[in-house]
Amino acid sequence: MKKWQHWAARGAALTAGCLGLLLSAAPASANSINDYIANQHYATPSITKQIWSGFPKYNYRNGKPEGVVVHETANPNSTIFNEISFMKRNYQNAFVHTFVDASNIINVANTKYLCWGAGPVANQRYVQFEQVEVHSKAAFAKELNNGAYYTAYILKQYGLTPKRYTTVLSHHDVSNRLGGTNHSDPDGYWSKNARNYFGTTYNMSNFIDLVNTQYAKLSGNSVADSSNANSSSSSSAATNSSSSSSTTTAPSSTQHTATTTSVRYNHGGNNETATLTSNYTNWTVYNHVKGTKGAHKIGWGRLSSDHRGTRVFVDSRGKKNGKTTWYRIRFSKNAKAKYWVYSKVLHFPGVTYSDASGSPKVKTATNTPLYNHVLNSKYLSKTIAHTQDFAAGTPAAINKRGVKSTDGTTWYRVVINNKTYWALASSLTWN
Repeated sequence: MKKWQHWAARGAALTAGCLGLLLSAAPASANSINDYIANQHYATPSITKQIWSGFPKYNYRNGKPEGVVVHETANPNSTIFNEISFMKRNYQNAFVHTFVDASNIINVANTKYLCWGAGPVANQRYVQFEQVEVHSKAAFAKELNNGAYYTAYILKQYGLTPKRYTTVLSHHDVSNRLGGTNHSDPDGYWSKNARNYFGTTYNMSNFIDLVNTQYAKLSGNSVADSSNANSSSSSSAATNSSSSSSTTTAPSSTQHTATTTSVRYNHGGNNETATLTSNYTNWTVYNHVKGTKGAHKIGWGRLSSDHRGTRVFVDSRGKKNGKTTWYRIRFSKNAKAKYWVYSKVLHFPGVTYSDASGSPKVKTATNTPLYNHVLNSKYLSKTIAHTQDFAAGTPAAINKRGVKSTDGTTWYRVVINNKTYWALASSLTWN
């Protein structure tokens, strides 16, 4: 071996040795938690049914669940039994179907009916469960195993297969993809416990792997919850409690109102937003303007937890009998589900209007929109022209001014070529 080859070989060996030391000192992969769980050879978890008859019973949008949403309580000082008791006392604000910890899977709300835990879009689609915070390596691993088993069990029961973002979502996934909520659980809880007890990370991709493992273990013939089935048989993995659910018929979700109303509509076109007021529940929510044909109450209870201060998108305005004003809202920009609410439910950015005059010219250096109302005001707006639709130097006659309280911008109502527009002050020039 030549001298340079000898030193090159030694250098390569040293590099490989150092790299080996670095790799051996690095944290284990995220799958190490799933590997740890597999090596524990846990017995098949049991599901204890303690169905409480006090929860409301509303149907899913397609008549049955479309998957499972995973939550975490964010309470490090509670127990599974305390969480269940608290939820029963406060179910009007939010409730889920099931609670999970290291030792228990307790199903308290009939999965045949929806719950209120992850916003209006997810609530009408998914079974939901909460993980109670645990505080040891063994407890965390066992809780994950229980949660994955319960997820697989529900998917099997309703003829579904595990699929990220479709049939299995975290609350954070719902916030990012479906809207109507802004929570990020269980990300923080999983990250903290994975780091503290295993020196690694844990996320929904790892959880899906664990769900797939549990799903493969379950037989192909799923058995429905005894509270949902016509027969008296139940899965060997489910324990029926003496407090099983009542068979009370669910209240009708279509309480029709009178049809003696005329409404004048104004449809916006700019994804304008408002926030729900602190007392928004004083007025209920409808599928259409109250009193119009086919309109019925939906009720805030069906749209999940406390929405005070929540931003909603508003696309239509209705003036009923020339008196009361109603708005059509949705909880995310691209949501298909839309609801009608009375005007006092919403808070729009304030606009102070005053008479004004002036003779500026249209600024055509940039192609700025011109509207039929001040953008993002309670009147809703549409883009009806652009500044570059006009020749440079086209005169505009001002007859009104509006100043928005949120950003201090000034708007002018102007007449251009005998047509009226609302223009941002910066789209006009006085030169």
